[in-house]
Amino acid sequence: MRTLFIIFALLIAASTAVSQTAPESKTPLKTNARPSATPAPPSAEPFDRADVKTMAAQCVTLDTEKGFIEIELFPESAPESVRNFLNLTATGALDTTTFSRVVPNFVIQGGDLYTREGKMTALLGNRARKTVPDEPNKILHERGVVSMARADEPNSATTNFFILLSSAPYLDGKFAAFGRVRKGIEVAETINKMPVVDEKPDKPVRIRRASASPCSSGSPS
Repeated sequence: MRTLFIIFALLIAASTAVSQTAPESKTPLKTNARPSATPAPPSAEPFDRADVKTMAAQCVTLDTEKGFIEIELFPESAPESVRNFLNLTATGALDTTTFSRVVPNFVIQGGDLYTREGKMTALLGNRARKTVPDEPNKILHERGVVSMARADEPNSATTNFFILLSSAPYLDGKFAAFGRVRKGIEVAETINKMPVVDEKPDKPVRIRRASASPCSSGSPS
């Protein structure tokens, strides 16, 4: 009898304890709101604020596997194309890229960042997609002229450029000519004579390094 009384008392105590437990809330706990992700602003590049005079004083040298090509620039005719080219040079983006398109007796085309040696980073991928506004101008597309390559769509130029080995008057006023080979046109000719299949070189010539520096006082050759 005493045992039954103890069991009964324990059951009453347990029931009382359960009745005093707070009911489980059906309302989900609030979590701290996360700030919405905002894209990082594009990094400033060395020639972003350079004026025409500053850019015109610079020449770009392409140290290729076949020799050096020195290019003078015409920012008075195509300021954003020149700014883009100088920034690509100064940041090292053009280093180890190739002349990935060659049309015999016509042009060699370089500047494709996806031809770089090593891993393509997200930063370089974003840079490769950055567009440059069209800047058609009065510079004639003659032998030695450097101009921006683009798709058929307007304002679609990015990082690709081409060097002419012969005149192409049908490009005048349509593409942004922004420079001219000052020294090393014979190097461009050598690259243009490399074996190709459908404008794709069998062994693309690589730009080991591109550099920008004040133009020398010597006469262009």
